[in-house]
Amino acid sequence: MKDYYIKTNRTFTNIRKYAWIFTILVAIGGLWEPKLGLFVVFIMIGLIITAFFTGRYWCGNFCPHGSLFDKVLMPISLNKKIPNFLKSKPLSISFFIFFTYNFSKKVINVFSLWGSLDFFDKLGAIFSNTYLIVLVIGGFFAVFINPRTWCQFCPMGTMQKLSYILGKITGVNKNTEKKITISNKDMCYTCGKCSKVCPFQLAPYLKFSEDNQFDNIDCIKCATCVENCPADILSLKTKKETNI
Repeated sequence: MKDYYIKTNRTFTNIRKYAWIFTILVAIGGLWEPKLGLFVVFIMIGLIITAFFTGRYWCGNFCPHGSLFDKVLMPISLNKKIPNFLKSKPLSISFFIFFTYNFSKKVINVFSLWGSLDFFDKLGAIFSNTYLIVLVIGGFFAVFINPRTWCQFCPMGTMQKLSYILGKITGVNKNTEKKITISNKDMCYTCGKCSKVCPFQLAPYLKFSEDNQFDNIDCIKCATCVENCPADILSLKTKKETNI
């Protein structure tokens, strides 16, 4: 299994190539200018809204930390198999509760300073310090295990899942979510390359549904498998587009 996973390009747009600069700016720059952390509020709003319509698309296409992991750290990553316990639901849920409790507690305490000159600095510092923690811990995991290890239990990823589930319950994302789609199952080489290059180490070729789509809540729609499929039979499509 040591050489099973392949390092390959995951950045197909300028946003995915350079969004990591935002992470450095907020995490490091926030130590001198805490207000930079306030920009993270817009990141949180963006990922929640997009998740409602198309799942974890943000993770694979806009996330500044994802850009850091894939563009900057992947070349030096050991790129090993992500341990199952780091991908487990109990860990994700537990960490989400832990994060939400501590984050909310800090925000509530800062709001006691509302109206003071320090308010926005203190509030921004909460976000910038959080970004710094993710930079350090996520970066460590990225180098010594796999670039997307942190993403397995990232609180923002869990938040996206909750938003996505709500969109699914209401039926809103039925026609808006793009999924990995195979044009013809019989043409698949079953080589497993889609699994070997997948940032989340998923296995689309083994789990296509009857409508030829890969229905997995953890898929970040990064299209890395699409770009690397030797048979050129994968694409990102909505359910409606598969019927055209």
